[in-house]
Amino acid sequence: QVQLAEAGGGSVEAGGSLKLSCTASGSTDSIACMAWFRQAPGKEREQVAVIYRTAGSKFYADSVKGRFTVSQDNDKNTMYLEMNRLNPEDTAMYYCASAGSCGGGLLRGSRTWGRGTQVTVSS
Repeated sequence: QVQLAEAGGGSVEAGGSLKLSCTASGSTDSIACMAWFRQAPGKEREQVAVIYRTAGSKFYADSVKGRFTVSQDNDKNTMYLEMNRLNPEDTAMYYCASAGSCGGGLLRGSRTWGRGTQVTVSS
């Protein structure tokens, strides 16, 4: 089994930056890809960014392209999300997820979720 723990959320003014981290533990060798999702109140959960563990391929939602950067340090089993030029529409609970299979920029099959970290952007 895999366990995921997010960190780095907080409150920031519009135009500011935050960097999230997600550290995996347990059966990390089973992870093929990891992703960041977010969910704002009253909205569906949205995939923000995906990174393939071995190839390092990255995929982004259109809403964050050019502002967010996903990266990983496989030695530390940690994925990061650097968020720049934040705006109030980025306010959400951010979750990391992992899967043993991925394709087309999506996690496939069974997913493991972290508990989430809150990001709040004020105008």
